[in-house]
Amino acid sequence: MTLINSTPRKDGFRMPGEFEPHAGCWMLWPERPDNWRLGAKPAQRAFATTAAAIAQFEPVTMGVSRGQFLNARQMLPAHVRVVEMSYDDSWIRDCGPTFVINDKGAVRGVDWDFNAWGGIYFPWDQDALVARKVLKIERLDRYKADLVLEGGSIHVDGEGTLLVTEECLLNPNRNPQLTKEKIEETLRECLNVEQIVWLDRGVCLDETSGHIDNLCCFVRPGVVALTWTDDRSDPQHEISLDAYDRLRAATDARGRKFEVHKIHQPEPMTITKEESEGIDAVEGTLPRRAGDRLAGSYINFYTANDGIVMPTFDDPHDGAAIETLQRLFPKRRIVDVPAREILLGGGNIHCITQQQP
Repeated sequence: MTLINSTPRKDGFRMPGEFEPHAGCWMLWPERPDNWRLGAKPAQRAFATTAAAIAQFEPVTMGVSRGQFLNARQMLPAHVRVVEMSYDDSWIRDCGPTFVINDKGAVRGVDWDFNAWGGIYFPWDQDALVARKVLKIERLDRYKADLVLEGGSIHVDGEGTLLVTEECLLNPNRNPQLTKEKIEETLRECLNVEQIVWLDRGVCLDETSGHIDNLCCFVRPGVVALTWTDDRSDPQHEISLDAYDRLRAATDARGRKFEVHKIHQPEPMTITKEESEGIDAVEGTLPRRAGDRLAGSYINFYTANDGIVMPTFDDPHDGAAIETLQRLFPKRRIVDVPAREILLGGGNIHCITQQQP
């Protein structure tokens, strides 16, 4: 693994769309007791179910700590690769590498700076090393980006268009020393994009400061899915309506108007008293309080080879979300995974996965 003293753009590499072919998927095993309730046992079952679902379509690798190695190996299907790795938490979308490719099929990785979503979970020093560890294991060359950024805050169409939110990328808890123009310049160099579409805010009360992958994503170039609610009294309605208006007014890198498909969110969910009591809260991490709203969204799905692995919540809107995604991805099989336990940790299926082209 070589550290490349250049940028993907200069070398002819680009970030592909998630719907393009994958060599596999990376995940990290949950165990952190100040984020996952009941010693992470319920979350581990949910992660194992998610890994098994993705492994129907493509190879899956699970990074696991030394202490959890045998437990994870026993809970996961035999065809899921398990590798020992140190890390702080299990959101590999955000701390792992962003893979880039060139026209000859070569793959490299971008290693962003990581500060645990603005410092809301301490410590994060081992998470900050995950990207280079993954690239080392895969024997892939690495670009080091001088920008605090998480993979969940970017979505590309693979043809030069990038979706982001102002709430996240312009948040002073990430890169307060940088102007919007400087951030755009770095994104263009690292992802090889031309058109950056800025939406305003992410999903209501998303602790990531509004990651795009919970709000809106590319189905294919020119086509996006957007989380939605018809309830005008819900604060999410104003957020989604603003995003819809911005998308309808924008064009992508090739001059196309966006085709926007609304997917109604699950009914607003809150943390129960039992769930909040199962967290071993410590100083330096975000508390889980009974009654806190969860940032539930069906947009936080993973696009696998020939499949979609999506979260469900035992909610009246589950069925319609499944039907909509099947219509949007007619050639992929939809697999739904009960995902409340992942949501309780602060994210969902897209957040705990990272595709490798």
